[in-house]
Amino acid sequence: LPGCSRELTDFKKYKHFVDHHRTALIDRVSQVEPLLDRLLERGIIIQNAYSEVRANRTNQKKMRELFDGPLKACGPKGKDIFLDILMDLEPFLISDLKGE
Repeated sequence: LPGCSRELTDFKKYKHFVDHHRTALIDRVSQVEPLLDRLLERGIIIQNAYSEVRANRTNQKKMRELFDGPLKACGPKGKDIFLDILMDLEPFLISDLKGE
């Protein structure tokens, strides 16, 4: 399909930073509990989702559940807030992912 690769390129161009770096964030975010606290405080996740994510045993499972549920539902503005929180909690990780 001739237009397929162009559409894929356009999709990648407009993909949110958080979605683009999903795997790295799942693997490398270490401060998941403080992240969840701030997401709850800012209204990005509700208490039920907060409790469900916290029930997972590993940080990777918590992050995966966060991506598959609340972050998928919150849209670009929610992802912007998520990224702002990550910049505060994990500044070196975010700088590394941005290539700074």
